Amino acid sequence: MAGNQHCSCSLLGEWMKGKVIGSGSFGTVHLAMNKTSGSLFVVKSAESGAGIRALKNEADILKSLNSPYIVRCLGRSLSNKNNGEGTLDVFMEYMAGGSLSDVAEKFGGALDSEVIRLYTREILHGLKYLHENGIVHCDLKCKNVLLGSNGNVKLADFGCSKRLNDRKISNGESIYSWKSIGGTPLWMAPEVLRNEGLDFASDIWSLGCLVIEMATGIPPWNGLNVSNPMAAVLKIACGNEKPQLPTGFSQEGLDFLEKCLERNPEQRWTAEELLNHPYISGKFPMNSRKECGCSPSSILDFRIHEGGYDSDDSRDEFPGRNPFSTRCFEEKNRMVETQEAENDFESSEDWITVRSI
Repeated sequence: MAGNQHCSCSLLGEWMKGKVIGSGSFGTVHLAMNKTSGSLFVVKSAESGAGIRALKNEADILKSLNSPYIVRCLGRSLSNKNNGEGTLDVFMEYMAGGSLSDVAEKFGGALDSEVIRLYTREILHGLKYLHENGIVHCDLKCKNVLLGSNGNVKLADFGCSKRLNDRKISNGESIYSWKSIGGTPLWMAPEVLRNEGLDFASDIWSLGCLVIEMATGIPPWNGLNVSNPMAAVLKIACGNEKPQLPTGFSQEGLDFLEKCLERNPEQRWTAEELLNHPYISGKFPMNSRKECGCSPSSILDFRIHEGGYDSDDSRDEFPGRNPFSTRCFEEKNRMVETQEAENDFESSEDWITVRSI
């Protein structure tokens, strides 16, 4: 390859790139194999300036983290071509199941109530770890939570994430402009949509929306009756409503969602408090907590899931969307019919991840 190359990963030079398993407006996701060990991993690649910045932010965030509830970054490689252009490759842990979004999709609808409770508990452990390290995920949704071969889940897609101690200070108040904040509107907290600030409580609101998504198989705010997406955003940001809670949910589960979806961010429970909520702290079946699986040691460990790392279609996002959402498979219990409006407002495929550029 012409040009210079810098790598922080020992895999470089000993690996081969496989098929594309995901793509987005900023880059591609390939399955890759270590030629020495046969182990599988994922390579996220970006060539544009905006894509490189988003992917670099993800790698910078992940390199400082070490948790069984956060997807691992294995290293990165930056190639500089003779024409001045470059490609950033980031090597990531391969999660065999893909994203929780496809768990419901491939099995016809919503997840089983006990599965939701188990996944939510592990997501909360991941959020607690992030928040203790001063990081707000900013784009928490089912597409950004990955499933391992053992049933463990990990938070992923940190291109929108922010370190709160990195924010600028002016007149004693933190500033994150709308242009610098990313996320997907239907999952974003009202105060973020109003551009009033970003804090750990923003992730807790998104968690509530994610639980609704797991329980119904459709995005939050599905029943919001508005004429266009921007009107919906304004209603979410400035109204008094909350996303419609799932029917058939337990009383403990509904109370848990109320604690997440408190419109006043100061009154929302923290991740640590939610871990002690009866909905989460109740007894789990024996062996329900799986050992956290890492990338398989060889391709014989499991059957490769076709299309497991699809990103959101580029037509579905505003400029600056999340290029590296991932996809998957798993199990469910009940069917939920996906509703379609003429403007497809209810579909998550029409709601972009706003990526800061």
